[in-house]
Amino acid sequence: MRKAALDIGDVRIGIATSDMMGIIASGYETYTRKGGEADYKYIAEFCRQKEVDTIVVGLPRNMDGTEGERAKLVRQFGEGLSAHTNARIVFWDERLTTAQAERMLIEGGVRRDKRKQVIDKVAATIILQSYLDSY
Repeated sequence: MRKAALDIGDVRIGIATSDMMGIIASGYETYTRKGGEADYKYIAEFCRQKEVDTIVVGLPRNMDGTEGERAKLVRQFGEGLSAHTNARIVFWDERLTTAQAERMLIEGGVRRDKRKQVIDKVAATIILQSYLDSY
């Protein structure tokens, strides 16, 4: 079974998946949010089609490790998603993943307008690879 990761934002959700062996993370897409149930159903269907058994949700902790308002919203999203899928939901520290993704894209010569379209997907890939590497 595959693993998937989500980098949840207000407007977009970055989605990454692993290979079947759970070794390598790859960016899948940047989903533009529709809101509430539509988001849950889209991700649940994606996970069903891709045979995902674990969804790693990036948890935006503060630099001191505490959880702020943004982390609370992400936890609520994860809880809502759990009602729509049988996949296990895991929250994973995502501190600095967006900054790391942006740095990688800049170093790769990706133009600013293109970076905005893929940065969430790249951040999700970093989150997932971090999770996979921890095992």
